[in-house]
Amino acid sequence: MKLLKTLSFSLLGLIGASTYAQEFSSDIQIRPRYEYTNGFGTLLTPTTEHTSFIGNRTRVNFNYGDAKLKVKVALQNVRTWGAVNHLTGGVSNATNSFVLFEGWAQYSFSDKLSAKVGRQPLSYDNQRILGGLDWANQGRSFDAALLKFKGAKSQLDLGFALNAKDESKTTPSYPTAVSFGSDLDFKDMQYAWYHTNIKKVGVSILALNLGREYLKTPTEAETNYYQTFGTFANYAGKKLTFDFSLYGQTGKIGKNQVSAWETAANLGYAFTPKFKTTLGYEFLSGKDQTSTSTTVKSFNPIFGTNHAFNGFMDYFYVGNHLQPIAIGLQDLSLKLDFPIKKVNLSVAPHLFYSANELAATDDKYLGTEVDLTATYKVYKDITLVAGYSQMFASDSMVALKGGAGLKDTTNNWAYVMVNINPQIFSSKK
Repeated sequence: MKLLKTLSFSLLGLIGASTYAQEFSSDIQIRPRYEYTNGFGTLLTPTTEHTSFIGNRTRVNFNYGDAKLKVKVALQNVRTWGAVNHLTGGVSNATNSFVLFEGWAQYSFSDKLSAKVGRQPLSYDNQRILGGLDWANQGRSFDAALLKFKGAKSQLDLGFALNAKDESKTTPSYPTAVSFGSDLDFKDMQYAWYHTNIKKVGVSILALNLGREYLKTPTEAETNYYQTFGTFANYAGKKLTFDFSLYGQTGKIGKNQVSAWETAANLGYAFTPKFKTTLGYEFLSGKDQTSTSTTVKSFNPIFGTNHAFNGFMDYFYVGNHLQPIAIGLQDLSLKLDFPIKKVNLSVAPHLFYSANELAATDDKYLGTEVDLTATYKVYKDITLVAGYSQMFASDSMVALKGGAGLKDTTNNWAYVMVNINPQIFSSKK
């Protein structure tokens, strides 16, 4: 009996010690965004007109943490205003129900080694290759497992993912569809990301292996792999900032060999604490439109937050411009950041050129896009963001995108977004 009491008190003491270090929190995000699209993503044609809509994200985050374990569950509803009948409220519409955006647990074996498993965003460096895609209302998250090693100045993440359509106990009779540039379908993925700091310079190295199924014969499926590897470096001083990336791609997509690359550099300088300018250039490889080569030479950012690159009107690498014959892209940009009273403003013109030859013209200049963004903090938990973008297309852009004879037609896009993100609960034990 005495031993039983001792064990009971010991167990209660352990429980008490563990609960003492526990933290719980929860927050809500409601993010409606009005958009006016008038040539967004591609040029207007004689049969297309402008449109407008309001998309909305509602997300609820639950967080738990103690000395060893961290857990997060995020439920999300994404809808377009009016798409759900006002009488049903979406209750009977599965496409508008809450889904699991995040559901992961991370356990720390020691101060340096931890493991993370479950549904989770994967976001690294400037998000060119792996990003959370927060601009899209649905975002992007993966079912994955990670091993994380963290030292005083360096970090190594090893990631693994395996996808299946269901839990069938036999091999499916058809493979996952393969389309170059699609990030919606892959069989398995492995990656290693290493980051270290050398004084004020951060350096990262990424190696990613992606497997996709394809039909080798009308009745036989095969998985082929292609690799993305490279480096990202950045420096942030009091006035001067700089970042540089260089990535290559090799392997096979379906039956085709891959040989592609990307490089980019951005140089920023703060003339005053409130006025900053950034000059940038990016090159993404491709091949001539008249090329008959079966080699895939068009660089694919794969799981990047592509809306943040190459102009906000998404003419390139956001669900388009990724055919195997894609000509690649050069993007020269100049971004100005400055405030007017309590509003933070950004102006960013982009000059676009093809990386390779078009079939219809020798002119590689595609056009100029100008992006204007304004951000205003309405309240501690409310931010208002508005933007306007306009594309000034060239004859080469018309030849590439279509809309013949309409290059002088106004192609623009505007949006107003409200981000409401209050913390509703926080507790420590």
